[in-house]
Amino acid sequence: MTRPTPRVAPALAALLLALGAAGLAEGARPEPPRLTHTAYRPAAADVHPAARSAGPLLRDPPELVSRHGVLRATIVVERRKVRVGDRRLYATTYNGSYMPPTLRVRPGDRIDLTLTNKADPHTNLHTHGLFVSPRAPSDDIFVSIRYGQSYHYAYRLPRDHPAGTYWYHSHAEMLAEPQVAGGESGVIVVAGLRRHLPPALRGITEHTIALKDFQVEGDAIKTRDLNISAPTHRTVNGQHQPVIPMRPGETQLWRLANIGANIYYRLHLPGSRFHVIAQDGVPVRRVRTEDTLLVPAGARFDVLVQAGEPGTTRLETLPYDTGPAGDRFPRADLATVVTGGTPVPREAIPRDFAPAEDLSHARIAARKTLVYTENAAGTVFFINGRTFDPRRTDLTATLGTVEEWTIRNDTDEDHSFHLHTDHFQLMRTNGRAEDPSHSVYDTVHVPRRGSVVIRVHFRKFTGRTVLHCHILQHEDRGMMAVLEILPRGSARRP
Repeated sequence: MTRPTPRVAPALAALLLALGAAGLAEGARPEPPRLTHTAYRPAAADVHPAARSAGPLLRDPPELVSRHGVLRATIVVERRKVRVGDRRLYATTYNGSYMPPTLRVRPGDRIDLTLTNKADPHTNLHTHGLFVSPRAPSDDIFVSIRYGQSYHYAYRLPRDHPAGTYWYHSHAEMLAEPQVAGGESGVIVVAGLRRHLPPALRGITEHTIALKDFQVEGDAIKTRDLNISAPTHRTVNGQHQPVIPMRPGETQLWRLANIGANIYYRLHLPGSRFHVIAQDGVPVRRVRTEDTLLVPAGARFDVLVQAGEPGTTRLETLPYDTGPAGDRFPRADLATVVTGGTPVPREAIPRDFAPAEDLSHARIAARKTLVYTENAAGTVFFINGRTFDPRRTDLTATLGTVEEWTIRNDTDEDHSFHLHTDHFQLMRTNGRAEDPSHSVYDTVHVPRRGSVVIRVHFRKFTGRTVLHCHILQHEDRGMMAVLEILPRGSARRP
């Protein structure tokens, strides 16, 4: 569906890359330039020669940062031939890059963002995971921005917005998969995560680890008729197997974000472990430690990683099979971690981290069941027997209430579940209770022939929003539904 007249901005005479920010990270800093790079990264003199000789160093994306409580930015969608991994290909770019700028903001900030469409028949922008209104001109995914048009988005983050990693991408109806697969995705950071760390860890090196993959067709990224199981090229920040330097004993903060269209990652770092301090942008109550992390499309984990003895290891994704009706992803190297140079003290990883709401004992206003099914050919996907229709409201909820939903996957392949506007607490997976100290998500894995039970607190915003599988091919082919969050006291609609 296209709304009749989106709020169209005048034609832009120049591309505004960004305004700088007084305070690029989370402490007091001098005012940075208009387009800058992430604050916490190793100085060139600190990089051991072994890391330099192993290949190109990881480049964190440049950042557009808020200033005096406002981030003003322009994102231009263009088709360009750019460097993608280790080759040059035509891609659908944001601001002329396959790996566009990271948007860095603080709780309470306003984001004024103009999206100009110079590439697609129609497109829009979704700020994935941000706790903002689903109404125009905020995170309204029903808006359709035609070729040659501009649209001005305005988002206001609550002052208590969780600090962590989010992302932005196209959510165009029936075109999300080709547009995100073509390159239309970038990272958002809501600053403030470091204040929960002990003082010894607040100045550690930080890296964005944005995972994007692409298939090739001629001299371009393939965007149509994608076979999700086909060989794909995996990149980190748009680079092919970059090098991440560390010192022996060093702790780093990695923002792991799967911002591709369809595929899963099963991340592993031999000789080290992932200490999860936030997931899907929300800090955990208690840090958990994992040897591997399953990261569905759309999911994010902020983790602490500690280096061991001098040497080289690989950040890898292990083989993963989504089921007999699904897809198979082989093992692949993503980056090389080279540890060398002067050792630094190995700091203790915190156990308790940040306060968080626990819905385990909340009063439940309603219980709902959502059932995932698909046709025999795997070409049409359903929620409760229906394909997506933006004109239809499938579910309603009331502001201020907590609901419990069961998402049941009656197919022979794994899916995921993503809810816009509000995060949710994962209560059970296949009947097994989840630990409430690290169970808040916006995107969760739903195992084949299995189920998850979640609880959602509709805290602040009303309006029409959506829920869907975040394998975007499945979303585009029907596996999405419309939820309307009604004001308090409203009569429920069927």
